Amino acid sequence: MLPPTQRLPQARELIEMDRYFVLHAPRQTGKTTALGTLASELTAEGDTAALMFSCERAKSAGDDYAAAESLLLDSLREAAKWAGWPDELLPPDPWPEVTPGSRFGSALSEWCHRSPRRIVLFLDEIDALQGNSMVSILSQLRHGHNARHEGQPFPASVVLCGLREPRDYKVASGGDPGRTNPASPFNIIAESLRLGDFTTDEIAELYDQHTQATGQEFTKDAVDRVFELTQGQPWLVNSLAYEITIKMKATSAITARQVEDAKERLIRARATHLDTLVARLREPRVKRVIEPILAGDFPDLDLTFSDDLSYVRDLGLVKEKPPLEVANPIYREVILRVLGAASEQYVMADPHSFVLRDGRFDLPRLLREFVVFWRE
Repeated sequence: MLPPTQRLPQARELIEMDRYFVLHAPRQTGKTTALGTLASELTAEGDTAALMFSCERAKSAGDDYAAAESLLLDSLREAAKWAGWPDELLPPDPWPEVTPGSRFGSALSEWCHRSPRRIVLFLDEIDALQGNSMVSILSQLRHGHNARHEGQPFPASVVLCGLREPRDYKVASGGDPGRTNPASPFNIIAESLRLGDFTTDEIAELYDQHTQATGQEFTKDAVDRVFELTQGQPWLVNSLAYEITIKMKATSAITARQVEDAKERLIRARATHLDTLVARLREPRVKRVIEPILAGDFPDLDLTFSDDLSYVRDLGLVKEKPPLEVANPIYREVILRVLGAASEQYVMADPHSFVLRDGRFDLPRLLREFVVFWRE
């Protein structure tokens, strides 16, 4: 594993400035690992109690903000207990009895009032909150953030970790999405932190740890091919290496050919991460961006297209910078195979009939057969 906090150098700076901000990135990129490590490092330094807890359990509450508050506070207390903190740092037990809709903020305020250290919170999987529950929790955080200027105890820094872009959280918390005040909750100047993909050097560093532990080398060609296929997407980088070393049981130095074989196996297996991305293709916002890319058409641009494009980028399906392309060759191949799967069931020709005896593809025959089909 690469040192997680090195991938987020700005996060520590913002926390030391007592900022509330967003860390967003596609799934399976290392957000939770990075924040968990950063929380442990901050707490170990002695003047901060930094805690990461997941909001995922509150997903079942839906619009019931009272239930969401209870579930979040349960998760928070559980995470503090598992962290092994001394009693003086633990949250109050019981929480203050106040009206639902203000319980979460009041609980944080009471905890900060009692704590001998400044409190820093990382809310992981914040996207799990739904509707009124999301609005209620974010509004309470916004209220507490602003009340700090009047002396009210409240967490020094709060980080929302999820898929969404900052604008969505600003709207939900009652802020003006058009303003770029860096002191405003969940807003760093005009953008949030985004956890990036690996570089070629980082992939080489990661794989070298395997070499140091086992003696098995990844050749330079293999590393370069992994980057070419994945563009540094962390889950794919790890999955290709796992496929080769564990499932394919490679024993010698790992080459680009084995990387290619692992890529095919990974796509055919359609692991959970890839299936999750495929499920997104059915969403209208995603189709609107992806279909023109695959068809080579110009998208239908209107005032909402940039929001849809930002959403698809946050999912990690397309590249961050122009030209607009699918994020990496593996995603591109998975998307095309999935979209063509239904039509493939009705192809009557035997695919092997287009392969010559020496193994080459019989392109002239394919073109002749296509002309017949087209004329019919």
